[in-house]
Amino acid sequence: MIGGKIALVTGGSRGIGSAVVEKLAAEGATVIFTYHSNRDKAEQLTERLRAQERDVHCLKLDITSREEVLAALEIIYSQYGIPDILVNNAGVNRDKLFVQMSEDDWFEVMNTNLNGVFHITKSVSYKMLLNSKEGSIINMSSVSGMIGSVGQANYCAAKAGLLGFTRSVSKELGRYNIRVNAISPGYIETDMIGEIPEKHKKEMMGRIPLKRIGSREEVANVVLFLASSMSSYVTGTTIVVDGGLTS
Repeated sequence: MIGGKIALVTGGSRGIGSAVVEKLAAEGATVIFTYHSNRDKAEQLTERLRAQERDVHCLKLDITSREEVLAALEIIYSQYGIPDILVNNAGVNRDKLFVQMSEDDWFEVMNTNLNGVFHITKSVSYKMLLNSKEGSIINMSSVSGMIGSVGQANYCAAKAGLLGFTRSVSKELGRYNIRVNAISPGYIETDMIGEIPEKHKKEMMGRIPLKRIGSREEVANVVLFLASSMSSYVTGTTIVVDGGLTS
């Protein structure tokens, strides 16, 4: 489905990002993923997948720095080529009640979760246009950007912004056969969920019609669908992966 394609995944060293890297690499794509601080995890993932004969490469990147983003992308363009698939997955959360939230808490989340997507997507989509290259851009949003969440005004604002960004850019790039879609995961089994006390987990699952927390692979499966020709007539939409939470 995506054999021979080039995929760029931001924030790919852990959580949903690492599952996406594994999925795309297993399907035959050359995968370049970025990480910010956890070099050990990034290198371990790269080595493990290369041992399985996957074509995977990692690159350290501060996605909030326009200069670093452009320099890293030039390396990717020259060494691997222009990506066919871009997965904007990198993100952080700095949860705090809004009245207690500092400007640093606000801007760190906005700069990572929204502005970083602007820097990378602008460059990659422009390269796609210049080279008449069909492509798929996938933005990782969240159900928090759809329904809001206590203590996450910064995170919810950024993720909601991604949904509007997705719809707008899809209208601009569709004529060039570049598709732009978003994914909004709900409660997914990641390090963040793992830190939640068991009592609260049960309460969470009680609000989910499927009565369980989703797996990272279930999100990665949707990324594969949107990255491949299986979704060739899908653009400007958001696929919600939440077990029915927002239904």
